[in-house]
Amino acid sequence: MPPRNPNSEEVFDFVVNKGNGIKGLVDAGIETVPDLYILPVEDRLEASEVVSVDSIPVIDASNLDDPKVTDSICEAASKWGFFQIINHGVPLQVLNNVREAAHKFHGLPYQEKNKYWVGNSPTHTVTLTTSFAPQAETALEWKDYLAFRFVPGDQESFALWPPVCREEVVEYMKRAEPVIWKLLKVLLKGINVKEIDKAREYTFLDTPVVYCNYYPRCPNPDLTAGVLPHSDIATLTLLLQDDSGGLYVRATDDHSWIHVPPIHGALVINIGDCLQIMSNDRYKSVEHRVVANASNNRVSVPIFANPGFNAAIGPLPEVLQTGEKPLYKQVIFSDYLKHHCSKKHEGKKTMDFARI
Repeated sequence: MPPRNPNSEEVFDFVVNKGNGIKGLVDAGIETVPDLYILPVEDRLEASEVVSVDSIPVIDASNLDDPKVTDSICEAASKWGFFQIINHGVPLQVLNNVREAAHKFHGLPYQEKNKYWVGNSPTHTVTLTTSFAPQAETALEWKDYLAFRFVPGDQESFALWPPVCREEVVEYMKRAEPVIWKLLKVLLKGINVKEIDKAREYTFLDTPVVYCNYYPRCPNPDLTAGVLPHSDIATLTLLLQDDSGGLYVRATDDHSWIHVPPIHGALVINIGDCLQIMSNDRYKSVEHRVVANASNNRVSVPIFANPGFNAAIGPLPEVLQTGEKPLYKQVIFSDYLKHHCSKKHEGKKTMDFARI
């Protein structure tokens, strides 16, 4: 663990070891951000770094057979790595329900939530924790999150999930998974993958994970971060924001940030490292971050479309069929995941693990 002052050790013990999370600290009545959460000046998001543009593309997904729509999706994946979709087919009530369920879970008493804290949970398919990699971080992220792992064929874990939110999470996943597959097929077709048979599905999506992220109000949001800059390691991420926003995406100039405004009923889509690797850099997994908020308790609910645990990830044969040189070696997804989770968020450095 990085060296910390005695006060930070006490805070770390309360937040991490005792499982109170950052919400427990806020509920205790703190009036300033503790040292454990204060970022070095160079890691903070300054107003001067935020550029005023029209933000990432917003795409009507009501007809994914329309060539103009598919071209827009592939172009957004190549240029921005992020886009929002509207008219996607996931009912608004399902989105509202899962967002509200996330608030309800994180609003439970400590004794109820602590049953699911990492190390306490009755099943490995649901865990509550805080920050990203607390043991490896000198400054923790201002976030708690409940993670649900959808393991194929597992019918027993569901009964062990928190009753206050399990139905809503399952329904959200049920409605969103067809949308994820449609988007994946569009994107894969854009790199010459015409068909995805059952055997190959494992490489693209097998163990999706749903997070119920919680960002409690912060007394000094400029000093800390909800999430530090990083790229997702999944094939694809589908994200439900709440109305307060807070998501920023790295601009193409690599020196500034673009705010992603919440759009009622929209879902944010971003390319993950695995798809960038598979596409041999045709598509981009882009750094993003979340800012803390002084006035609102916020939630977001991402779905990480992960490959199978033992899937081999590398540039696809269809991409290399013209003789293009591979930029990445073949790596096992579980090895990539383990490497990613062993350290704090560091932009896109995780991808060095797979580069040739």
